[in-house]
Amino acid sequence: MTVFNSQHYDGHELVSFKHDARSGLRAIVAVHNSNLGPALGGCRMYPYANDDDALDDVLRLSKGMTYKSALAGLPLGGGKAVIIGDPAKLKSRELLLAMGSFIDDLGGRYITAEDSGTSVSDLKIIAERTSYVSGVMDSGRFGGDPSPYTAQGVYFGIKAALKFKHGSDDLTSVRVAVQGAGAVGRHLIALLTAAGATVFAADINTTNKDLARQAGATIIACDEVLGFAADVLAPCAMGAAINAETVEEIQAGIVAGAANNQLAGATQGERLMERGILYAPDFVINAGGIIDVYYQRAEDSSASTSAHVETIAVTLSEIFKRAVTSGVSTATMAECLAEEKFLLGRRVRAA
Repeated sequence: MTVFNSQHYDGHELVSFKHDARSGLRAIVAVHNSNLGPALGGCRMYPYANDDDALDDVLRLSKGMTYKSALAGLPLGGGKAVIIGDPAKLKSRELLLAMGSFIDDLGGRYITAEDSGTSVSDLKIIAERTSYVSGVMDSGRFGGDPSPYTAQGVYFGIKAALKFKHGSDDLTSVRVAVQGAGAVGRHLIALLTAAGATVFAADINTTNKDLARQAGATIIACDEVLGFAADVLAPCAMGAAINAETVEEIQAGIVAGAANNQLAGATQGERLMERGILYAPDFVINAGGIIDVYYQRAEDSSASTSAHVETIAVTLSEIFKRAVTSGVSTATMAECLAEEKFLLGRRVRAA
């Protein structure tokens, strides 16, 4: 497969490949759109089954970042990087330095940050070779880690969804099923349980399950979480969890989680609407992380970050209302509103 015939190619401005034989680095950087500003997005390291899967992922994720930044009101475009390989086996200082050189060679068209399979400490190594890195502030509230802010945004988004669907955002006794108890999922579980929610969590990783249990969650099996009898389903693992089959299994009345690209395709957004399930579009509700790394790069305060993250609930409420009025899915409405922003950015620049 080539870039141009990938189903996820969407007029991307840049797709760059790098192979460094010495370190073993095999990576792809994709810039989807930079009308509103430089492309910023995380660097993911994952053991993709093949190169085509890696290409599809970076194309889809970078597009999602364009939409995410636009609806978050940030002067940023959308980009993403993927490193092909198991981070537990292949990650090394030499590989990360090579990744830094790769990013630096792009001349600022892409700014990287933390993502699945990478950490703040990894970014600090990458930053030895490039200045186009965000999310490494030692002085930040969470030491540069954007995960807590992502979780905060999802928490506010869940409350907005409950308010819209049931007229109250009180989480007392609300049942939430969390798929994925990693860095974001664990913080979300802690916020939910502190607010009185009853949380059930599933994860393939034993350590994550133990930490989720410590945060107050009841552990359930991975194969039952999507169809679990809950008020809210919060997908916080890898993307495309909601596909043609699993969309029919969902019992929760609300889907609101941190994972990117939760829907395998646009038809799942339509099907959720048909089934009366309120979906909080992923690129809206999980924008807390990108908001944080933006303010870190701008060297602004955590107070500014927190205030901005709270606006996620306002944006979601507007999307919910306009989707009902227009008779379209919330996923479609969110995409339309985002395109109004970043396509306008292109027209303004051309004027």
